[in-house]
Amino acid sequence: MSKKVASAESDSDYLELKGFLSFLILHELNLKSLCGDELSKAIGKRRNCTLTPGTIYPALKRLRRKKLIAYRRQGRKKVYSLTDDGNKEVEHLYGLFSTYFYGLKNKIVRHVTIKRATAKRK
Repeated sequence: MSKKVASAESDSDYLELKGFLSFLILHELNLKSLCGDELSKAIGKRRNCTLTPGTIYPALKRLRRKKLIAYRRQGRKKVYSLTDDGNKEVEHLYGLFSTYFYGLKNKIVRHVTIKRATAKRK
């Protein structure tokens, strides 16, 4: 399971991000080939949480079984990339997202969280 970083903005009863994990993996691998740790960090940063190996690796295994991703060994690491079927699927998913969220482009503004150093109190 993923551990959420404490933030009032990240909680909502109306948008559950767990179902987006496979899509986020396919999206990140569409950008470039990555190992499991790199995927975990990239997706965790996007979702504002920390992904555990128990979250990312079962999802990678499911996508491999569906033949949407493959890996090659690079030393001790497995570097994942999209297969031809994976490329087709991610393009299909982009089309679905475009349809589902049509008209929201002007409503969605990316909020950047700025971490501020806390001053020590005397």
